[in-house]
Amino acid sequence: MTKSWSVFCRVIDNYGDIGVCWRLARQLCGEYGQQVTLWVDDLVAFGHIARVVADADEQVLEGVRVCHWRPDARPADTSDIVIEAFGCELPDSQQVAMRTRTTAPVWLNLEYLSAEDWVASCHGLASPQGGGLNKYFFFPGFAAGTGGVLAERSQLAARATWQTRDRTSWLAGLGVKQPDALTISLFGYENDAITRLIEQLCGSGELINVLVPVGRVLPQVASAIGQGVLTPGQHVQRDALNIYVVPMLPQADYDHMLWSSDLNFVRGEDSFVRAQHAMHPFVWHIYPQDDAAHETKLLAFVDQYTLGWPEEDAKALRAFWLAWNRGDLAPGQWAALRALLPQWQLRARAWSAHLDSLGNLAGNLVKFAKTKLK
Repeated sequence: MTKSWSVFCRVIDNYGDIGVCWRLARQLCGEYGQQVTLWVDDLVAFGHIARVVADADEQVLEGVRVCHWRPDARPADTSDIVIEAFGCELPDSQQVAMRTRTTAPVWLNLEYLSAEDWVASCHGLASPQGGGLNKYFFFPGFAAGTGGVLAERSQLAARATWQTRDRTSWLAGLGVKQPDALTISLFGYENDAITRLIEQLCGSGELINVLVPVGRVLPQVASAIGQGVLTPGQHVQRDALNIYVVPMLPQADYDHMLWSSDLNFVRGEDSFVRAQHAMHPFVWHIYPQDDAAHETKLLAFVDQYTLGWPEEDAKALRAFWLAWNRGDLAPGQWAALRALLPQWQLRARAWSAHLDSLGNLAGNLVKFAKTKLK
């Protein structure tokens, strides 16, 4: 069933919002044969993860029609399904066009990902918008009764064939000299805990590689090792710790970094989901909110993720994640997390299989839209 889709995205958190929307648009087009238009307001940020022409009003990228959602733009698409991503609010011109159509389109509000208990009960609910239109709330999630998470068939197939030799080759391309050492990728928001993490890694005496993509934590890593400034491609050694600065990567190569690391520090939503399908242990830096409201979401996920774990293991993971998000690691916390890694690796594979059992977000959206199309 080929239908036309419009996805509206405002870039709020650097690459997270557009990262999710771009993956979704490509998958709807490439794996489900849908006709997709992606409206995005920040082509410069988009250009960091895809080959976008930053000054083009309209372009086609990997089969997806990409339109620049300028402040003066007046979108009025006639798509069968219209998605406002993460509550970005459709422009008035689009809403007027939708209300004047003979056949109402399916209007979906793609919500932020959450593991909170109430998500399943709100998933798929309709909100009347007048003029014969309903807006349906579509919640990604980690449990039955939600929309699942993004996972392209091509990505899962490629991950299944990724071998040790692929890891060695990919790391060598970054100049990593000891690919068999414990390898950590470090991606996150600004975080006062970085200095203590670096101190504890150095103090462990273990040979460790840390891959730091260009981003918001890089200045803090530089400060923690007394380097001043770090630039893409640079390698700095402190004791047994080797730090490699990774240039901005296309999405596929970012996946390769996750697959090649033994532990991934991730942030927001997009890299958070990719880390889960990388089948390795990870630490999540959730987007901070006022009054520490984000900690409720963080702990809801920890509870789901560690269900069935030994109590002490779950407690150690929870403590580290909270400390990381609060910006203050206590002495010995890295050692406690490090001790979890061997068994955690097995549990990470089981968790990825659980996510697969829910179906993927794009496929679940297609199925849901089909039930609402008249």
